[in-house]
Amino acid sequence: MIWYTVLVLAVGAERLAELAVAKRNTRWSLARGAVEHGCGHYPAMVALHTGLLLGCLAEVRFGHRPFEPALGWPMLAAVLLAQGLRWWCVTALGPRWNTKVLVVPGLPLVTAGPYRLRWLRHPNYVAVAAEGVALPLAHTAWLTAVAFTVLNAWLLTVRIRCENAALAPAGAPV
Repeated sequence: MIWYTVLVLAVGAERLAELAVAKRNTRWSLARGAVEHGCGHYPAMVALHTGLLLGCLAEVRFGHRPFEPALGWPMLAAVLLAQGLRWWCVTALGPRWNTKVLVVPGLPLVTAGPYRLRWLRHPNYVAVAAEGVALPLAHTAWLTAVAFTVLNAWLLTVRIRCENAALAPAGAPV
């Protein structure tokens, strides 16, 4: 369980790093006249992602979930791949990446990095969904994986509609 706790804490530290990047990028965007969209769902998103981390630790500890190598190692690989995809998205979007939906009027859509794939319009959310399944299952916390996946599906439906509507003037499909 110690290595798993370290993994979950590392993902938590990564989330804090994301928030630091988002804060810097928020200042950049607001200085250029950005408009925020969908701020009502943001607290639910923060709560869900915090709940994922806490749920992973609580379920493994109190549910006495074992480490099953046949499941755990592939899920660890999936967590690492999800992190790589997430940071590829952050890098591709540069100062426009954010945890909030902030749109700077007049800027075209980003078409670099994973955003050049027309069939994958929201690659960051693919990373979030993959991590939400893989992180708990790395130590057989299947209840957390299911709960996060169901709640995240609902939240992403709201979030993606919001983003698509906000980005429509820049050419994003609605």
